[in-house]
Amino acid sequence: MAACSVEELLAKAEQEEAEKLKSISVQKELDLEFDVGNLLACDKNRIESRDFREQRKEDFLQALARDNTQLLINEIWKLPTERVGEVIVAKLPEQTTRLPREKPPPKPRAPTRWEQFAKLKGIQKKKKTNLVWDETAKEWRRRWGYKRANDDTKDWLIEVPEAADPDEDQFAKRNKAKKERVAKNELNRLKNIARAQKIKTPGVGLLPKAQQSKDELAKAVSVAKTSTASVGRFQDRLPKEKPPKNSGKKRKFEPLIGDFSSEKQKQLELLKIMGTKTPKLDITKAVNAQMREEDREEAAARRRKGAGGKGRKGSAAGRGKGKGGKGGKSGGGGKGGKSGGGGKRRGKPGKH
Repeated sequence: MAACSVEELLAKAEQEEAEKLKSISVQKELDLEFDVGNLLACDKNRIESRDFREQRKEDFLQALARDNTQLLINEIWKLPTERVGEVIVAKLPEQTTRLPREKPPPKPRAPTRWEQFAKLKGIQKKKKTNLVWDETAKEWRRRWGYKRANDDTKDWLIEVPEAADPDEDQFAKRNKAKKERVAKNELNRLKNIARAQKIKTPGVGLLPKAQQSKDELAKAVSVAKTSTASVGRFQDRLPKEKPPKNSGKKRKFEPLIGDFSSEKQKQLELLKIMGTKTPKLDITKAVNAQMREEDREEAAARRRKGAGGKGRKGSAAGRGKGKGGKGGKSGGGGKGGKSGGGGKRRGKPGKH
């Protein structure tokens, strides 16, 4: 009985072990194609239509997905692993399947001006420790933020410099300098964003340049004058100062209450123009167009006549001297010069 009980226990243990292994071992006719870098498994085995019809669709698909997932996990456990904290992490290999993206990959962030300068000068960024030693409190404190080390804003006494005004409030001066630094950092951050997105930032006032142009100075003066509550309406002007060029005209609208006779007259004129079938003729515009057309025709005729006179003059010069010498003014030769090149007309090409 004892031997029989031992054999039964061994058989039972083997059966339990087989059941455990059955949960992670999956048999397939064709091996799956794995792309562990993308956590992808391709199953090319044929699906039996009889099994698909006999079982419920959800159960069949769930069992198929479970088996393929198990095979993918088995492949992952074959990879080299490492422990990170209390978690075991597997190092995935390079991807072999190129998967399409819904959107294009994000573009790299444009470097800031400081990053460009640091790259040009070869400045390497050094990581600083978060805690520093505070000499006043004699303990380790944070480098930045609340309860930071060497915090000068908690000082109750500030030494007045020798060159400073003795009546000047040093605490207010320190607070003002801090606000200016914060505002400058925020302005630089916004400029970096605008530069990365290629947006032109409007310049206000004078920009830091070696020499300012006349237009820049005029624009700076205009901005300074219009920065008052009355938008520069009551600002004094110099004796020979010209009005600003960049000041726009204020639109004028008809009053909403009062006399509506002018509005009524405008509406009637508009209806009259829309009701007439014949278009309205602008006499002045039509006369000007006709005069310009006549001037263009006369200029074209003079150019053609001048070109013809030059050609006839060259042909007359080729005939040489002879009886036609007296008719030199006409350009055609002989006494019959009036019927040739034009005789006296040649002296006044403007008439025709």
